[in-house]
Amino acid sequence: MTGTNALNLVLVHGGFVDGSGWEGVYKILRKDGYNVAIVQNSTESLAGGRGGHKLVMDTLDGPVLLVGHSYGGVVITEAGNDPKVAGSST
Repeated sequence: MTGTNALNLVLVHGGFVDGSGWEGVYKILRKDGYNVAIVQNSTESLAGGRGGHKLVMDTLDGPVLLVGHSYGGVVITEAGNDPKVAGSST
């Protein structure tokens, strides 16, 4: 599933934790052949948390599926307006 137009999965963590909580999911998805990135967003403010996903998505070719846990759902709701976003899940 790599290459142009491949589906990219971007994982966004919840509040009071960091991206390392996605490690197990990341390993499973990578093993299954998906392009996966974990966003390390700031949880100090919503404004601070918004930039991480954009930086990650800009590095990826093809559509992006955003996956957010808890507070990450708030972050990906705003990110859903990006033209690269094919969908989201919380």
